[in-house]
This record gives sequence, structure tokens and C-alpha cells, in this order.
Amino acid sequence: MNTYIQLNDRDNTIIALKPISKESRIKIKDTLIKVQDDIPQAHKIALEDIKKGEHVIKYGMPIGKATHNIMAGQHVHTHNVATELSDITEYQYVQQFEKISVKSKKEKIKIYRRKNGEVGIRNELWIVPTVGCVNATANQIIEAFKKSYDLSHIDGVFAFPHPYGCSQMGDDHENTKKALQGIVKHPNAGGVLVLGLGCENNQIQAFKETLGSYDEDRVAFLNSQDVKDETQEGVKILTSLYNQMKEDQREEGSISELKIGLECGGSDGLSGITANPLLGFFSDYMVAHGGTTVLTEVPEMFGAETILMGRAKDEATYHKIVEMVNGFKKYYKDHGQTIYENPSPGNKKGGITTLEDKSLGCTQKAGHSKVVDVLKYGEPLKEKGVNLLTAPGNDLVATTALGASGCHLVLFTTGRGTPFGGFIPTVKISSNNELAEKKENWIDFNAGQLVDGKRMELLLEEFIYLVVEIVNGKKTRNETNNFREIAIFKSGVIL
Repeated sequence: MNTYIQLNDRDNTIIALKPISKESRIKIKDTLIKVQDDIPQAHKIALEDIKKGEHVIKYGMPIGKATHNIMAGQHVHTHNVATELSDITEYQYVQQFEKISVKSKKEKIKIYRRKNGEVGIRNELWIVPTVGCVNATANQIIEAFKKSYDLSHIDGVFAFPHPYGCSQMGDDHENTKKALQGIVKHPNAGGVLVLGLGCENNQIQAFKETLGSYDEDRVAFLNSQDVKDETQEGVKILTSLYNQMKEDQREEGSISELKIGLECGGSDGLSGITANPLLGFFSDYMVAHGGTTVLTEVPEMFGAETILMGRAKDEATYHKIVEMVNGFKKYYKDHGQTIYENPSPGNKKGGITTLEDKSLGCTQKAGHSKVVDVLKYGEPLKEKGVNLLTAPGNDLVATTALGASGCHLVLFTTGRGTPFGGFIPTVKISSNNELAEKKENWIDFNAGQLVDGKRMELLLEEFIYLVVEIVNGKKTRNETNNFREIAIFKSGVIL
């Protein structure tokens, strides 16, 4: 098996699939290259001499410019490459659609059908605090409730604590409210108790006024200051909700009814070669069969955004992508921050050199299908197909945003590994074999098998089968570990 790969004929770099030692010889086409440095796995090697100021090419596109003369065979990374990205950009609408061929059959799944027509893949009982002051109260109610009931009839009872809901102003207050409202109405919950304090900014009455339609038999509210014993009252409410939802049964449905989030975190140089392309093929499979996928992490589109813009279904959608990208750049500038302070230290150690390098790998998760809509933070999904969602690259914030917009689960690729999970099932896909073997308690699927020569078509079939199993009730690693968290996007001041 080769120890390296050239991703595109235009590339002047190749990628080490395994560590390559100094003095090794690499033959590519008719050229023999002597490796000048020890090259870690997933890092880049110059395929030819690259002069200072010239483009460094990977994925067939520039990922930066050489800051020094680079000889063929030398290590190409942060010590000799810099980003070429600039600030807010003017773009031009040029459609670039690709022909997509999907061979995998449309799968049937087992789901819960809710009264409003939505479907869920879990039947859980939740407490959603309106404010951080009642986080401990929510946990206290759950512990008291668990002592009295056999919960084998449902998929669990959980609280989702957070530090917000009071002393917030403007967009922060609205973001908190929208995110929590999306969680409250999520179809993976068969019953929800919205738990307030009584004096917070995020008042329950105002929360209800903008919540929109909801099932009043399945969503209940409690202000802790209004009752003598909030734990006792909370247990009563959970009991009433539980008695209704414990009769819910799974019914047959189609994979086209699913809404799936696409995300990555702790990426390495193999993420854009194995795990992210796998999700791209899966996204195209979902869209071809009438399903919905959602790509977020806007800062990790910088440098590859024109690819997504070219796939906009129409000019109106194109302008929404431009607004999303430049709006996020403006958000950075308004806070006096460098737009391109990325990749992270872990990304760099894993072989990612610039934000262009990272973004060109990250955006592969959305495959090649048309982009049908662009959502603001907290906005619910409306269109089937590939959607873009406005949210930052932070793993917990992005996962929460995907769930709050209606995604049933998140597919999360990683080259470095992370144990976290969102309030919806969070499926971890490793980009390399070493991570999958080392962290079996974190990783659900190993896309690193592609490095060993496994065909993408076969790996995709295995992955589709796993997703169907998880939708039908198989627990993800984060669920088994009981790692369920939410994090809300904050941009302003706290009073």
C-alpha cells in the first residue's frame, strides 16, 4: 500500500498516509523524490520546488503561499506557508453544479411520530432550564423522579443545564431564547418540562409567547419561585408527562424523513481525505432520497466558501450565503479579532496548515448536492436538501445549534478525538485508524479504513447501516457515556 497520496493532479504537494522518514524515496509518476525531513502522518510533502510567494496547492486549490523557498521533498507546513485570505470579500455568482450518482438504496427506519407531523428518533423526557440559576434544581427533580419510576419504557430522562437566561441583552438574550425554544420543541423529546426561576430575563410567560405552536400535553412549565416545594412539584409534572409518553411506539418510516447535522472537530490532515468525504457521500445519498443535511461552522468555510456559493440553487440563496460569510467576518472585526486565527493547535499538529487547508477539507462533508437554504442561528429547518446554518466552529455551540434547528442527530468527524456529546445523538467518525483503536469509548465509526485500501462504496454502505441502527435506537458512544451537553452562542456583554 502507498504511504502517500496526491489528491488532485494540479497539486504541488502530496500527503503522508503513514509517517515517512527522512532520506526515504518516493516515486510519483516518473519522478523520484528524496524526502528531506521526517514527515508525520497526514502532513504534506512538496512534490516539486515551490518558490517563495508561489501558491501551495492541495485539493487542486491554493491553501496558502510559500513564505520561503521550498524544495521538492521538504515538509510543507506552518513554518513555510501562510494564508492568503483577506477580510470581507466581494463575490460573483457563478453556478457550478456537479452530476451526482447514488447507488445505495433508500433505507426504512423506525421512528416516533409526533402530533404535529414531526418525527423523532428518541423518546426522552427532558428538563430545559430557562436560566442557569435552576440548573441544580433540574438535576434534583430528576434524581427524585428516578427513585419512583421504572424508566425502561422510554429512552431516558435528562436535564440540559447552561449558564445563561439572565443578565443578557440584545442578541445574546434572543439567541438564548431561540436555542432553548428549539430544544423544547425538538421531536426527540416525548415530554419536556421548562423550568424557570421567576425573576430572570428569560421569563416563562415571554418565552411562551414567542415559542409558537407546541403540544400542550407534552410541554409543561414551572416557575420555582411560585411554589413551596419546587422539587415535589417538578416530580408531579414529570410523572404526568411520563405517563403519556411511555405509551409511544416506533413506527416504520423512511430515511428521507431525517434531518442530519454535519460537523467536525479536532481535525487532522486525513480528515479531508477519509472522514469528511465519507460524510459528503452520505449527504449526497440523503439528498438523493429526499432527506436533509445541514452544514455549519461558518469560520471553517472561509477559503472554500466560493465552492458552496457555486452550488446555491438560485441567486437568492447565493446572496444568503454571501451575507452569512461576510456577516461572520464582520462579527470578528467588530470584536477586534483576527478573522483567520485558525487552525487550532491540535489541527496544526494533525497536519492542517492554513484555514484554506482546513476549510477545503471541512466543506467536503456537504458532498456535491445543491445548497437549498441558509439559516440564521436558532432558525428552524424548512427545506429538504443541503442547508447551511449560521453558527461558530466551537464544537458544543455548533452541535447545539444543529439540534435546535431540528437535526435529529449529528455526524461528527474527528482526527484528534473528543468525548463530548450534544442533546441529540452525536456520532463520532475517526479519520484515522490510530484514534479509532485508542479511543473505542469515544469513536462510533472508523473512516480511517480508507487509508488501508477499503473502497469508499463499501465503507459508505457500512456507514449507512450504522446510521440506520442508531436511528432505530442503538446508542451512540456519547449516549452510552451519558455525555449530553448544550452550549449557547454568546457575543455581547453580561450585566
